[in-house]
Amino acid sequence: MRPTGIAELAALEPILSASRDELETLQLERLQSTLQHAYANNAAYRQKFDAAGVKPDDLRTLADLARFPFTTKTDLREAYPFGFFSVPRAQVARIHASSGTTGKPTVVGYTRNDIATWSGLVARSIRAAGGRAGMKVHVAYGYGLFTGGLGAHYGAEAAGCTVIPMSGGQTERQVQLIRDFEPDIIMVTPSYMLAILDEFTRQGIDPRSTSLRVGIFGAEPWGDGMRAEIESAFNIGACDIYGLSEVMGPGVAQEFAGTREGPTIWEDHFIAEIVDPVSGRVAEEGMQGELVFTSLTKEAMPVIRYRTRDLTRLLPGSVTNMRRMARISGRTDDMLIIRGVNVFPTQIEELILRCKGLAPHYEIEVTRPNRLDEISIVVEARPELASHAHEAQALLLAAKLKDIIGISAAIRGAMSGSLPRSAGKANRVRDRR
Repeated sequence: MRPTGIAELAALEPILSASRDELETLQLERLQSTLQHAYANNAAYRQKFDAAGVKPDDLRTLADLARFPFTTKTDLREAYPFGFFSVPRAQVARIHASSGTTGKPTVVGYTRNDIATWSGLVARSIRAAGGRAGMKVHVAYGYGLFTGGLGAHYGAEAAGCTVIPMSGGQTERQVQLIRDFEPDIIMVTPSYMLAILDEFTRQGIDPRSTSLRVGIFGAEPWGDGMRAEIESAFNIGACDIYGLSEVMGPGVAQEFAGTREGPTIWEDHFIAEIVDPVSGRVAEEGMQGELVFTSLTKEAMPVIRYRTRDLTRLLPGSVTNMRRMARISGRTDDMLIIRGVNVFPTQIEELILRCKGLAPHYEIEVTRPNRLDEISIVVEARPELASHAHEAQALLLAAKLKDIIGISAAIRGAMSGSLPRSAGKANRVRDRR
């Protein structure tokens, strides 16, 4: 798929052709307004700013943002449920929340203006991925409190598309509707796209025969190996959409069609920083670290220097002058330390996909039976692989883990289709230490 021409998109949104100076002037104006709004209307921010000895008026340049305190998931949980809103609750038109599987859920709110802004940014993202008005969009993100389904839904409508609100699950029906309704675009987590692929295979249907031409995948880290797997299986162009509920939802950043260059951050609405995960200091340009976001246009719940826990680096703009983010290499909270070696599940996934006989369905278990960490991985073989070849593929993966990452792991091959599938974000790690 060819890269999307920026002139066509800039005709709809002139900001996409803005210079860096124009962008930064707009950012500074909006940032000053956001800080004033948060300080005046959010007691938690007012307390944090006062404790740090800063006031909104102290921000005179974009670099001054580094003087302001971070916001974390813990801050949001401590304000549960509505203590982080910056408008009266009656002005909140919609509420979303995280799953809360590791504690209290984080609750986010939106005014009607916020929903319009969010929808517009997802619409921009769909157009950047190659979507156009009149195309049919199959939404297989989960609906409900999760921001994925409704975020994609309203954005696709704002882009002038026809929405098929399938949601997650019912995988047989997913296949049926893709065949019957002939969508052009699918929006879904990459791991669930693999589950849909499995169902095509089970039914003996060639996934390349469908009408799908564009896949917009997000909500979880995924690498180039996964991209190649999906693109080859379905004969589609796969683009990365980035977002998180606390910042807005999907549509904070989007990869342009045909570029494979990482998502462009919509910098007219968000400021991105990279900081050292330990010290919190702003990293040098181009260095990897933790991604931090500040919203510029949110009313109900602005976020100031929100620590995403995602590890990446910022890159110059390519299609536009807005900066890009490199592929997420992992999260500070999913990093495994195995006998002193830092390991991310995405690294293991990439190595699995380098073994031609193995499928991208796996589970990782970490234990500490005798004071030393041990890691075991169960990974499915591809259906065409003979059962006696499982052992050879397991040995190949073990060798790659040792040579490239530097860890020893017990690998067990499993029959195709034997591991559970996720209809949303995949949870593949069991840390039992």
